[in-house]
Amino acid sequence: MHIILIGYRGTGKSAVGKRLAEKLQMPFYDTDELIEAATGRTIKEMVAENGWVYFRERERETVQGLAVLHRSVIATGGGVVMDEGNAAILKKHGVLIWLSADVKTIVERIQSDGSSSKRRPPFSQEGIMKETEDVLKKRIPVYSLLADYSIDTINNNIDEIVNSICQFLSRTDRFGKKESTCQEVP
Repeated sequence: MHIILIGYRGTGKSAVGKRLAEKLQMPFYDTDELIEAATGRTIKEMVAENGWVYFRERERETVQGLAVLHRSVIATGGGVVMDEGNAAILKKHGVLIWLSADVKTIVERIQSDGSSSKRRPPFSQEGIMKETEDVLKKRIPVYSLLADYSIDTINNNIDEIVNSICQFLSRTDRFGKKESTCQEVP
């Protein structure tokens, strides 16, 4: 079983995933980073040159490849679960943790992350606030439906989020002893 972090960009999936993987002594994978490494291009470049369909196909291949691995922490791209096939694979092979934040916080985080605009293309030309609101309206119901556990990342630091996930894992029977005994981060 994998621990799979889902949610919109800017909610902390990569940062939380890395820390959680360290704590659990499990491998960490970020689907966007794997796709970029495999293609030698940023997501923004892929979409500009080949379109969203091309990127989503690479994303699907990456999800299928990760599914066969054993026990890892996976940070997914924000739209990965909008593909029913990806959602089914992820749900079958892991526990899905939804990291969320409000629109204002997400936009602030995206704008303060210098690499985000270089690596990730906009979904529309309507401005980041409107775009985020519109995309979240479509995605929140899917995140909510699929999530085994959710945590708001607005008022929690990375260690608090990791501890919350560990507490959840200790209450579920889908994982073995190692995850059930993860210790609190000081």
